[in-house]
Amino acid sequence: MPVDRSTSACGFPGLTAVTGRRGQGERSMAALFRGSRNVWLRWNKHVDFAFVSTRSMASKTPVGFVGLGNMGSPMATNLLKNGYPVIATDVFPESCKELQDMGAQVVDSPADVAERADRIITMLPSSPNVVEVYTGPNGILKKVKKGTLLIDSSTIDPAVSKEMAVAAEKMGAVFMDAPVSGGVGAASMGKLTFMVGGVEEEYNAAQELLTSMGANVVYCGQVGTGQAAKICNNMLLAIGMIGTAETMNLGIRLGLDPKLLAKILNMSSGRCWSSDIYNPVPGVMEGVPSANNYQGGFGTTLMAKDLGLAQNTATSTKTPILLGSLAHQIYRVMCSRGYANKDFSSVFQFLREEEGQ
Repeated sequence: MPVDRSTSACGFPGLTAVTGRRGQGERSMAALFRGSRNVWLRWNKHVDFAFVSTRSMASKTPVGFVGLGNMGSPMATNLLKNGYPVIATDVFPESCKELQDMGAQVVDSPADVAERADRIITMLPSSPNVVEVYTGPNGILKKVKKGTLLIDSSTIDPAVSKEMAVAAEKMGAVFMDAPVSGGVGAASMGKLTFMVGGVEEEYNAAQELLTSMGANVVYCGQVGTGQAAKICNNMLLAIGMIGTAETMNLGIRLGLDPKLLAKILNMSSGRCWSSDIYNPVPGVMEGVPSANNYQGGFGTTLMAKDLGLAQNTATSTKTPILLGSLAHQIYRVMCSRGYANKDFSSVFQFLREEEGQ
């Protein structure tokens, strides 16, 4: 087993770093610290022990981040704020500038990220993007180091997550799916919910990073179960948003003040996230996309994509999703009617325009 007695990745001269193939008892120093909240180290003959928390040690080791879009950028920013050096890349170089100004190192490709970091988070728009970033000519798996922890927070087909896990395992790395819920606002505030699927023994390692970006981290089971949970959540979210938009629109046509109606709904049995936290009617709430011409937030295109994933998995499992299928069709129509880049709560505006109002 090769041993490097130079300055370790944790920044402590003299600590031994063990490297080698995962699964054979040989792990990188970063991997050795995973899964333990506290580590006691014998320092030297003058000091019996030095106590160092896992977080402070791990923070000395760079974290790779691929995908700096509306969600990825604030997630990577929170890693920096929590003391993690970040090595990042994005297909659009201009997306990297703000993070670079904050101290992140920007490189040219996912392969370059993998060459420099043994913990990598990806946040990408769709399954094809994930496949390209991991297995493409300049993908992560071209230069991934053995023992690397790969965490994908994209929302994709569970089958693709399983494929990436197999491909990563062949390279001696570990892949976990960890899609998120909460939207851009929660990403900015570090209050996302992560749904994690993967090898349970690696969950603590993933949790240590994800708690820097989210308020809730939930282990769901083996690879793909995180995606399954996310797809189910977003299908309900879409159905709830359409229901809220229809309800608000009906109440307004009946002469009710929208703020009053929202207040009544939110103290009654109809209350839901879409009515209480993310109301789709302009003027009812501040700080939500409906108050900003439906800019920002979670795009209609992405919602249509996630509902398509739900439709595909429902078909493959022979599961009836009557309202889910209808929601999918509504958001697909919206994409063709100029709402593709607006927040998904713009379904309220879509309904109003369908009435000719």
